[in-house]
Amino acid sequence: MTTILTQGMIQEAADYIRSKSGVAPKIGLILGSGLGVLADHIEEAVSIAYKDIPYFPQSTVEGHAGELLIGTVQGTPVVLMKGRFHMYEGYGPELTAFPVRVMKALGVAKLLVTNAAGGINTSYKPGDLMLISDHINMTGRNPLVGPNDAEQGPRFPDMSEAYNRKLREIAKQVAKEKEVPLQEGVYVGLLGPSYETPAEIRMFRTLGADAVGMSTVSEVIVARHAGIEVLGISCISNMAAGILDQPLSHEEVIETTDRVREKFLNLVLGIIPKL
Repeated sequence: MTTILTQGMIQEAADYIRSKSGVAPKIGLILGSGLGVLADHIEEAVSIAYKDIPYFPQSTVEGHAGELLIGTVQGTPVVLMKGRFHMYEGYGPELTAFPVRVMKALGVAKLLVTNAAGGINTSYKPGDLMLISDHINMTGRNPLVGPNDAEQGPRFPDMSEAYNRKLREIAKQVAKEKEVPLQEGVYVGLLGPSYETPAEIRMFRTLGADAVGMSTVSEVIVARHAGIEVLGISCISNMAAGILDQPLSHEEVIETTDRVREKFLNLVLGIIPKL
């Protein structure tokens, strides 16, 4: 069942956040499993628990802290989600992407989404960073199902450039300057929470996917619906099922993201001031 999120609900959540901080964020940041370390680099940060924000869901996944931070990164005003929501937690896609609506109401024009993903492209290895060039929505769900509020965006939003080309070029340039190796590929988003079977991974590779995960697509669809430009980065935390002869675990995801922390920080902190 689709939850109808009205403009009034969005505004109420945004007004609550504004009451806690005078910063007017221009960039939104959504951090995936194990990637919350960026939060430590926000200056003069105000932290707000998700449970205190009107209509916000709660994050229940290990590696997702469940708090919103507002402050600046090298002088750039940002709002950061330390932990996100997933459909496999029982939330509809419109609820997992509700914070993006709130970010828009706060004045956010650009969104940087990150995630931990399984590598499908066999030239990748755990610890690689992948710039998302496009995505394939295999969740079977879309956050825009239901009545459309024209104040929030058009009935049929264009997704031909879901991940902004100019922002991707900025990311590539920063990666080159900082000597951070950067892959580029297509992310396929699934519902989860079970990991994929080897047969499913072979199918996704045939479809053109380079990495697989259980988040991001709903947030990006809503961002584009709202007119927000998007940049996406995946941390390849493990190779997907069947590529290596070993089982998959969430512990491995967290271990890998911990290992690439400095590389990830170096890249993202270089990108944010240039967005």
